[in-house]
Amino acid sequence: MEIARALGGEIISADSRQVYRGMDLGTGKDLKEYGEISYHLIDILDPGREFSVFEFQERFAETFQNILARKKLPILVGGTGLYLEAVLKGYRMDRVPRNAGLRKELGPLSLSKLAARLKNANPRLHNTTDLLDRDRVIRAIEIAEFHGEDSRPSSLPDLEAAVFGIRWPREVLRRRITERLRQRINQGMIEEVKNLRQAGISFEKLDDYGLEYRYMAMYLQGQMNKNDMFQKLNSAIHQFAKRQETWFRRMERQGIRINWVDGGQNPAGKILNMLKN
Repeated sequence: MEIARALGGEIISADSRQVYRGMDLGTGKDLKEYGEISYHLIDILDPGREFSVFEFQERFAETFQNILARKKLPILVGGTGLYLEAVLKGYRMDRVPRNAGLRKELGPLSLSKLAARLKNANPRLHNTTDLLDRDRVIRAIEIAEFHGEDSRPSSLPDLEAAVFGIRWPREVLRRRITERLRQRINQGMIEEVKNLRQAGISFEKLDDYGLEYRYMAMYLQGQMNKNDMFQKLNSAIHQFAKRQETWFRRMERQGIRINWVDGGQNPAGKILNMLKN
């Protein structure tokens, strides 16, 4: 927000879950912090609606051009590493239709056989979470084996992006994660999941929406008590943070220069000074 105010910017979210309405505490939207700053790709879909990297790219491209037309600076923030990389590296995506014949063929296969087929079809698989859920594996195979003849050119603009990351010492990061989780639960994250259930979102679908909704769903189904839910969810988020760090290191190895700043030492000010220089 500080950088957007200083540079006349607007925020584009690169978070795969903040697109959904009514999923606020579980996704950490913190919308009250935005103030007068315009933000985009948040609260654009109802829960239950599928959202893909392809659709994110399309919506990003449209939003990016609209922000430029207003003579503002687009600031992509997040979030989901795959979404960031899909824009920064310009992944070529196609809109892949559902293939009833292929789905019938894949139906009897075990999850392990489906995973093997996906890895064979896409040896450079980016999103390994696809391997953990049967529906996602089938959809990923559908995409990996698609050979469309009328592929449209990419709508992504050519970008010259300055990329910044915020770092914390590991022990500080762990403490912040735990404190933030406790805060979100106290603010009503369990009630948020109950509301999603009342709106017709199944426990199976909640499982697809990430760690917070997965563990909250297990708690609401009586599979663990509240204390166990907190401890296990907290541990899972710590592990996820490590995987995010691994993803960003891989991005750097593949040529994306990330300028790292210390989260505890006025990161906005340092980023603005780096941009001036």
